[in-house]
Amino acid sequence: MADFVAVDVETANHDLASICQIAAVAFNAGEVSDTWASLVDPDDYFDPVNVEIHGIDASSVRGAPRFEQVLGELTRRVAGQIVAIHTTFDRSAIQQACRMCDAPMPDCRWLDTAKVCRRTWTQFSRKGYGLENVAGELGIKFRHHDAAEDARTAGRILVRAMADTGEPVEALLARSLKPISERSPIAIAREGNEEGALFGEVVVFTGALTMLRHEAAALAAEAGCTVRDGVTKKTTLLVVGQQDLRRIDSAGKSSKHQKVERMIQDGQSIRILGEEDFVSLVKE
Repeated sequence: MADFVAVDVETANHDLASICQIAAVAFNAGEVSDTWASLVDPDDYFDPVNVEIHGIDASSVRGAPRFEQVLGELTRRVAGQIVAIHTTFDRSAIQQACRMCDAPMPDCRWLDTAKVCRRTWTQFSRKGYGLENVAGELGIKFRHHDAAEDARTAGRILVRAMADTGEPVEALLARSLKPISERSPIAIAREGNEEGALFGEVVVFTGALTMLRHEAAALAAEAGCTVRDGVTKKTTLLVVGQQDLRRIDSAGKSSKHQKVERMIQDGQSIRILGEEDFVSLVKE
């Protein structure tokens, strides 16, 4: 079973049931493990405005299956899964198309990645959380308004949120259902023990740690580190989850990780450590 599946659709006109393309992209351990996409004959007209957006017209779907013919494959891929969508548009479209063909909705748990963005990064909390803008801010390149590309990008945004918060997808799903203003009851930021061997170091954590983030913060503070939530000019240590540290491409690195690398290139003295090395260091 995948960690989650990202889904996206395109429609022929203003009617949400007029699905003309659909895609489902499975993610495992932060990477795409499977991609399925299909054009769909909506048995409806194509509005020129929609065609201008996604480039799909009546000739594109000639001979393509109807929605009811692809619903079985979609259901097989998402049944029992967490399904990531960017805004509720795609879920509503699938729901309307199911009603049109008198079929039940796939049995899955829907996760709106726009809600995740609003709760993960403060710059998106009130505005700018559209797929294209978020992807641009996070350095994710894609071809917008292609169902497979959009689904893959929504999935990559979710993976980045998991890395930046250190929370698994289940936790992000739970948090997406809570008010934006609701904060974790356990603060991460704290001052370092003046008697600690690492007093004077300013540490920031990123990625999926093997321990809870507040436990790692407590361990660091006891060793003397000042712990902060975000990277600043005062940061001296960035501790990266071990799995995240093994990713060599920038797309797999958190925004904190990429920011620190840019700061290092600009001459700032910051050390990047894997979680295992950091734990060994503070225990010494």
